[in-house]
Amino acid sequence: MTAQTSHTLRHFSLELDKHSIAWLRLDMVHSPVNRLSAQVMDELDHVLDDLSAKPPAGLVIYSGKDSGFIAGADIDEFAALDTPDKSLALVARGWKLFERLAKVSYPTLALIDGHCIGGGLELALACRYRLVVKHDGTRLSLPEVRLGIFPGWGGMKRLPRLIGPALALDLMLTGRSIDATRAVKIGLADALVPGRLALKAAGDHVVSGAAPRRATGLKKWLNHPRLKPLVARQVNKSISQKDPHHHYPATRAILDMWLRHDGRALDSPDQIASLTQSATTRNLLRVFYLQERLKQFGRQAGRSGIHHVHVVGAGAMGGDIAAWCALKGLRVTLQDLDRKHIAAAQGRAATLFKRRLRTQRKTQAALDRLIPDPDGHGAAHADLVIECIVEDLQAKQALYRDIEPRLKDGAVLATNTSSLSLNDLSAGLQRPERFIGIHFFNPVAAMPLVEVIQLPDQDSAVQQTALGFVQELGKLPLPVQNNPGFLINAVLAPYMVEAMRCVDEGISPATVDLAMEQFGMPMGPIELADTVGLDIVRDAGNQLGLDHTLPACLHTRLEQEHYGRKTGQGFYEWQQGKAIKGAAATPPEGLDNRLLQPLVDKATECVRTGVVADDDLADAGLIFGTGFAPFTGGPLTWQRRREYAAM
Repeated sequence: MTAQTSHTLRHFSLELDKHSIAWLRLDMVHSPVNRLSAQVMDELDHVLDDLSAKPPAGLVIYSGKDSGFIAGADIDEFAALDTPDKSLALVARGWKLFERLAKVSYPTLALIDGHCIGGGLELALACRYRLVVKHDGTRLSLPEVRLGIFPGWGGMKRLPRLIGPALALDLMLTGRSIDATRAVKIGLADALVPGRLALKAAGDHVVSGAAPRRATGLKKWLNHPRLKPLVARQVNKSISQKDPHHHYPATRAILDMWLRHDGRALDSPDQIASLTQSATTRNLLRVFYLQERLKQFGRQAGRSGIHHVHVVGAGAMGGDIAAWCALKGLRVTLQDLDRKHIAAAQGRAATLFKRRLRTQRKTQAALDRLIPDPDGHGAAHADLVIECIVEDLQAKQALYRDIEPRLKDGAVLATNTSSLSLNDLSAGLQRPERFIGIHFFNPVAAMPLVEVIQLPDQDSAVQQTALGFVQELGKLPLPVQNNPGFLINAVLAPYMVEAMRCVDEGISPATVDLAMEQFGMPMGPIELADTVGLDIVRDAGNQLGLDHTLPACLHTRLEQEHYGRKTGQGFYEWQQGKAIKGAAATPPEGLDNRLLQPLVDKATECVRTGVVADDDLADAGLIFGTGFAPFTGGPLTWQRRREYAAM
């Protein structure tokens, strides 16, 4: 029956069953997901008021949303915090509320079905018990560090006590998520339950009297004040390896709050103020909103209707695109003239599937979805055909002449070209309106961005299909207009060429790369060129009209057929996928600005000429497509700040 409350509830509903168990259902109005807004937090506080007057036998908190449990705090409210006092008040509100929840006299349980993120997990941690529903959508994480902040509502205190500090700090410092099975395995959740039995299991468990989970053995003792410094030293080494130039202060702040204050953020008000009001946090918030904008392109497009993908070309890109599609549940046929290329692609796919899917059953199912098809029979049945062969206009057009007549009605033909004009590629097609560019980046599994290239006469439904398809793959779709190099390669080419000119002038490749690593890039431009492939860099340069000015050091390596990582030798020697670099000298002053100026200039030109719609999409593309230092907010944001500082 519906429980009587002293306050009107908009986002919650409270029912009391015949066993006196209170069932608190969160279904945030006017929102596709549950978020811990100020209103939601106030209502939860009022519910606890009412329950304290007449305590139930137990309290189960669960979601009324199909999308998941709770997607964290309200980011818009956080973004509006413009003073240290407001930031401190927001942290205090959540801390005090969840402390109150943790101390109630009756047992509490969070029933987690779907995503449980940030403040949502902190709420669950404040409950005595946690049950997770068994399906692929159940994921738990504390990703605050990715916004430049910290789990300030009790996560830093409770998670180390529950699963041990080493694993807890790893989750908090990376923001990575874990699935339902792993949550139970590490002790974060009490049990894994099937969806059809979830409510019954929650009702039984909350009144079971079972002892709440706690870290035991060494995991428990590593939380002891005398042993904490040992943990902190090891964790600090890892932080220093990942962020040697201190661009992301939140990681060190989280470690410090755990070490000195046992995770009580309110005991460190100066750190709250410095982090929440910092330029880094503001820029990382901007990156979050940019990511949401890219996701929205896919959401608005709706379901793609693509179930079978046929990939032509089983090289590094084609094989890995095919593997990713199979990983995401699609039926994939993979065509190549050389069966050895297909076999190699299957081998890489098996490694990917084992790492991502973990269980033998899921891994085998994904392998079964990736079907060798050397003769290309799958093209006639596919919803989408993706061409990934050599970057040669005549070769691609010859393939299209062969394959287009065999496509079924409604099928989409796509190219993964990185440098050729879609106008030229589509010149001989019978139905050019069904042709589109879907440009993935290397390595496919790691790079989140995919460019979706539009043509003026393209069928709008084809573009929507492509955007939806990219979204369904878990990637970020970026609509761009046809242009030499599109956005990413058009911007990277002059950047890498400028880096190679520095090598021609006598600066070592390692020193050039160090300058940009110190700036905050995940890798320098020379290592990036080796990773992309020096032949691809040449092709992009040719398309951009840079062929007559390509640096001598690039010509030399191309003549030697040293194309970088894929051949084992480029500017660096490559062993087991890693570049072997010599010692770097101290970069000359201003080298980072010199290297970045061609990139910024080209990005500005791409906005001005309409390759992308605006500065925000240019920044988004370069952050998610190249790894441009996220803490800067993107290259055009960085440039505006430089210009403002120079005024």
